[in-house]
Amino acid sequence: MGTSEQQKPALMASVSGLRGTVGGSLTPDVVVRYVGAFAGWVSETTGAARPTIVLGRDGRAGGQLIRDLVVSSLRAGGCDVMDLGVVTTPTVGLMVGELQADGGLVVTASHNPAEWNGLKPITAEGRAPSPEDAGVLLERFRNGLARVVGHDRYGDERRDGTAVDRHVDRVLTALETIGVAEKARGARFKVVVDSVNCSGARVMARLLEALNCKVTHLNKSGDGVFPHMPEPTAEHLTDLSEKVGAAKADIGLAQDPDADRLAIVDGSGRYIGEEYTLALSAMSLLGSMGGRAKGARLAANLSTSRMIDDVASEFGARVVRTAVGEANVVMGMREHGCVLGGEGNGGVVWPDVVSIRDSVGAAGLVLGLMARTGRSVRELVDAIPSYAMVKRKVVLKPGLAERAIERVNDAFPDAERDTQDGLRVDFESPSGGGSAWLHVRASNTEPILRLIVEAPTRADADAIIEDAQHSIGG
Repeated sequence: MGTSEQQKPALMASVSGLRGTVGGSLTPDVVVRYVGAFAGWVSETTGAARPTIVLGRDGRAGGQLIRDLVVSSLRAGGCDVMDLGVVTTPTVGLMVGELQADGGLVVTASHNPAEWNGLKPITAEGRAPSPEDAGVLLERFRNGLARVVGHDRYGDERRDGTAVDRHVDRVLTALETIGVAEKARGARFKVVVDSVNCSGARVMARLLEALNCKVTHLNKSGDGVFPHMPEPTAEHLTDLSEKVGAAKADIGLAQDPDADRLAIVDGSGRYIGEEYTLALSAMSLLGSMGGRAKGARLAANLSTSRMIDDVASEFGARVVRTAVGEANVVMGMREHGCVLGGEGNGGVVWPDVVSIRDSVGAAGLVLGLMARTGRSVRELVDAIPSYAMVKRKVVLKPGLAERAIERVNDAFPDAERDTQDGLRVDFESPSGGGSAWLHVRASNTEPILRLIVEAPTRADADAIIEDAQHSIGG
């Protein structure tokens, strides 16, 4: 018996793009309608009568069929397609600029499990659309406004095989500009990498080779079959941690399927957490800037650890907070002239490389920091003030997000509030040992409500999130 409409996981059509389960909510019809809407949106926003669209996919199993649907739909919409094959999301963004294209599409569901896939749009500026622009694209999709041209105006399809090398070259140039590329080459780091058999394998391997690293590469086949759940969290990276310890490596690096996120394991095999990726990247860049770091600005979303604030303060820089989502962070970076930005999920945006979260640029920054300071990952991490962060997911039911925000608001009458994305409240932690915060928001990419707490101690964080979840229900 087929899956009923009531049993199908929700189709996640949001400002972040489109995601659904293959054979469930993500049907060929949905893909064709979204791509047709995208083709019309690009033509209208750029004024291009025959737009050129850069296409890539994250390599997950089954993605080739989605890719074929996308190519046909773009061509039927009068767009020329430059297909990069299996490449990272940031590689597509970089190539939009390199080729002076009118936009890009990535066939990806990022860190979602194997049964998911989706589409991520990229603008002519090589970044995620602003929330306003993404909203216009969504309305076109929901209203069935697809661009279709006559048979004599169909677009063409071409291939480009230079994308990976161009991405690596851009990262190396950025590292040379901040004076750490040669130091990293001279350090000859031992690195263990887990690329989850997807798009990050080739580009990360070439970067590490260019930096003279001795590499043990796990799950590099590119066949798209996940060896473990693809989100780079501690429970999914036990093999990486063991291999780092066994190899006596300097660092372990883990990518998600579209390689826009990076998680790090230190030389002892300890998973240090994705929150540290942005903090270490910021430490690397600001430390290389010397006196120019004073007054510099960084951007981070509301759910990112205050470690980034501590790092920025050390160099006389400051942090601009934004709503969650890469597009919101990038918009904040553009508005405030930020030198670096990102999110606590291991996503780092280094605009000198590309204005999209990029695991490859982040890896270069962290290796550069280790080489410049002569310190291990553990020593660098231990120098940053630590906090306890606890995250929960609650299945999103009708009315739950509104009720959650209302109840959290009532529970913290004296807290400092930020309502630009759900509700974040900052307050004194229960033990009185410092400040804590709680962020409650509906996810843009999964049908869940996210609760995130950061506090000085794990006991405080656990107590706060338990109280919050109890009061919210679900």
